[in-house]
Amino acid sequence: MLKTVFMKLQGPLWALCAFLTLVFWEPVAAQQLGVPQSSVVTLSSERLFAESAFGQRVLREIEAEGVLLGEENERIVAELSREEKVLTEQRATMTAEEFRPLADAFDEKVQSHREGQRAKLDVLARRSEEARQMFLELARPVLIDLLRESGASIIIERSSVFLSSDRTDITDAAIARINAAIGDGSAVENGASE
Repeated sequence: MLKTVFMKLQGPLWALCAFLTLVFWEPVAAQQLGVPQSSVVTLSSERLFAESAFGQRVLREIEAEGVLLGEENERIVAELSREEKVLTEQRATMTAEEFRPLADAFDEKVQSHREGQRAKLDVLARRSEEARQMFLELARPVLIDLLRESGASIIIERSSVFLSSDRTDITDAAIARINAAIGDGSAVENGASE
């Protein structure tokens, strides 16, 4: 008799088991993938950029360009120092009226070089900011997937949180998935510039 009851319940029991598996599968799968289950998760955007392959490549490139800019600046300063020394020596043999146009021209040259170097620094800063914006655009789908998998309704900047559990931080998972999705981003940037 028990066998007959079990055989009759097997269909509905199987359906119940399948339903429960589907309902609980996503959270279990997310936990197995290292994604915390929480209504609120945190993320360090600074770490996300700096520790991603994309961010590391951009930071290396900007640092290299900064070094070249520094070397160029040193050459300009050395050249201007030599010119200033020559101008100072000429001052002893000239009248004030003869010297004034030379001094004014030298001051204009110094100011022009200073503005040129400042403009180059501004370009580097803009490039860094533009790279961060592009990174966030490329990372957005990955972050949305992590948000869904965690069951969260919001991602909060980690540095803005007074106290939280490390278990709610998705930064490491985000870095790994973004690296897998876009690598260092050079192919994406090259494709965008063509």
